Amino acid sequence: MTLQGIHKNFPILIIDSELASDFPGGRALREIIQELEDLGFPVVGTGSLYEGSLALLAHADTGAVLVDWDIGPAGDLHPADPEELVSSIRKRNEHIPIFILTERLRVEDIPLQVMEQVNGYIWKEENTPRFIAGRIEQAARDYLKYLLPPFFSRLVRYVEEYKYAWHTPGHSGGLAFLKSPSGKLFFDFFGENIFRADLCSSVPEMGSILEHEGVVLESEKEAARIFGADRTYFVTNGTSTSNKIVFNSCVAPGDIVLVDRNSHKSVIHAMILSGAVPVYLLPTRNAYGILGPVHSEEFDPENIRKKLAEHPRIKNPDAKIRLAVLTNTTYDGICYNTDMVKEKIGDLVDYILFDEAWMPYAKFHHLYDHCYGMFEGGDREGGPGIFTTQSAHKLLAAFSQASMIHVRDHHVDEESRRIPHRRFNEAFMMHTSTSPQYTMVASLDVSAKMMEGVFGRSLMEETIEESVIFRKKMLSLKEEIAEREGNGPSAWWFEVWQPDRVSADANPYGEDISGARFSDVPNRVLGNVPGCWDLAQHGEWHGIEGLDPGYAILDPTKVSILTPGIGRGVTMEETGIPAVVVTTFLRTKGVVVEKTNFYSFLVLFSIANTKGRSSTLIAGMFEFKRLFDRDASLTEVFPELVAQYPEIYENMTLQQLCREMHAIMGNGHVTTIQSDIYRVLPEQVLDPREGYSTFITGNVDLVPLEQARGRLSGVLIVIYPPGIPIINPGERFTEETGVLIDFLKIFEENDTLFPGFEYEMQGIFRVK
Repeated sequence: MTLQGIHKNFPILIIDSELASDFPGGRALREIIQELEDLGFPVVGTGSLYEGSLALLAHADTGAVLVDWDIGPAGDLHPADPEELVSSIRKRNEHIPIFILTERLRVEDIPLQVMEQVNGYIWKEENTPRFIAGRIEQAARDYLKYLLPPFFSRLVRYVEEYKYAWHTPGHSGGLAFLKSPSGKLFFDFFGENIFRADLCSSVPEMGSILEHEGVVLESEKEAARIFGADRTYFVTNGTSTSNKIVFNSCVAPGDIVLVDRNSHKSVIHAMILSGAVPVYLLPTRNAYGILGPVHSEEFDPENIRKKLAEHPRIKNPDAKIRLAVLTNTTYDGICYNTDMVKEKIGDLVDYILFDEAWMPYAKFHHLYDHCYGMFEGGDREGGPGIFTTQSAHKLLAAFSQASMIHVRDHHVDEESRRIPHRRFNEAFMMHTSTSPQYTMVASLDVSAKMMEGVFGRSLMEETIEESVIFRKKMLSLKEEIAEREGNGPSAWWFEVWQPDRVSADANPYGEDISGARFSDVPNRVLGNVPGCWDLAQHGEWHGIEGLDPGYAILDPTKVSILTPGIGRGVTMEETGIPAVVVTTFLRTKGVVVEKTNFYSFLVLFSIANTKGRSSTLIAGMFEFKRLFDRDASLTEVFPELVAQYPEIYENMTLQQLCREMHAIMGNGHVTTIQSDIYRVLPEQVLDPREGYSTFITGNVDLVPLEQARGRLSGVLIVIYPPGIPIINPGERFTEETGVLIDFLKIFEENDTLFPGFEYEMQGIFRVK
């Protein structure tokens, strides 16, 4: 695609029953089509409103829509008339040109709603075909120019200029690859444009991502407007680097930071780099190991002052807290009411960082109102400066490592709480490469543009709807299987971590859903009413006690699927199916999940989801169930694994594997351990920077886990995913926190006895 030829990728859609007619209207229409094709526009024609609506859903690359106002209805199919079609298009796309085709319609007969939403009217026989085609061409070209965001547009133009490159990178637009057989394979796989767009910072036309000048600044300003920030910075090293930039922009050695203990390891790395003194907020986990929120009382000023007074490294309990860090959402989808958090700690801290790596979409659907850092109206005058860091690559459409930092400080009146660009950018340049990947920057530019206006809202509406449909389908399957199998051994199915029953105080749709079963609540209510997902309502299904109403909701797009093995009383059942067996099997069927706990696994619904993906996941789970119910041999279920470890798995069945793994979990009291893991935090003997220094200087020993009690850790010990440290550098394994070693021992035993089903652990090394 080039700017000159972009229209060739965006056909004109014509919905008219006279496409093949020999009447004057049909002949005139075909002459218009010929003129459009002569102008370089492909044309797609359909003869009914229903077919036209399907074409629009299937093809986002439509350049303009022409719809016959006089077209007849198609029975019970929707849309029923052109007015309904126009309305449905505008709900998804504010800017695509829509023209009404007619022979008989008079201006006074056009409904007001249509006049407000269309770009023009075409009386097929009252102007020349060339004139009509020219009007359509101009509207389509204006629309296509709108679709191109600033940086991507400039990058495409530069690539089209075919300049000789006497600068880095050394492949010079891909030419170097053509001189080697291996390089030619590489070049052919990716295509020429990706190499021609791989430029260096010496190209002045592309601006400067380090100085935030030129077209880069223009693009970042557009992103700030779209995401509701005062300023936005594009980062090409991931949100791990974004978190470090924020720390190094405002935290000096010895500064106190208030840190959610469920923070990603990059936050601990940022404290090592900055020399911060952490004060931790106690989070929650349930028996499944699902990450819950920090309780709201942890943010009460008196509790925070108590933490400071009892902290072994802080001498002044009245000291100012420089930065507070909160993970929002948690990896498992718990969203905080950020307004409540800002209100509670706003007088105690200079800045708040919301790590929203997993929630860059919140701005674009009202279900998440009040639940993200940049929420409009969530900042009070005189409050702290606000940062949010977002992985645009995780759940938007940017390339891997593409991240954004959003800043808002227009409400700040104290100099110490402001976030001056010049100071912030020094930290930005410290962590950002002087050789940025321009295609990654372009993907940030485009992913922001994709979420603008009704585009973003419609994408998120579809995403939430798909997740709700999947959740309900899983419930109905469980009920149908139980009805068919009775109390037999095959009566099991996977559950979903969600409310059994739903209530919501504010329900604009008028349905009485007080105490209604989840499966009985209309999709539009579940998809639009935050109260349906409030963790403080609907019983104790989540296993997390003491939550305030309106403080935390479950994000419906993050679906935790539970495998058999843990009962509703959060005790180990007699039999069980460890989730790692299920997800390992699903991978062999081309289904890769986000995260695997002992008896749950996480799947993410994003703007890329399709019905086919959900159906494939369910089909994979059904195939696993069939194999499990007939106790298939592992030679059939995991043939490659058996071939690799025949002495372990050759004579084993699927049920036997699950029994033996389940016994390890039960003997290890995994439900109790996962619930209690953060009831008491490890003793902070050294700050993270000091603790890490012991590792760098070699003042450490490599010891077996059972000998770790009483020792300080010199490194982060992390289970990945989710990448949240179990213990940090400078912390001691004490008797009170012996549960941490017990937790790690379960992984050690599982990984030793069952190769091929290992969990990724960082900071722990396997010694053979």
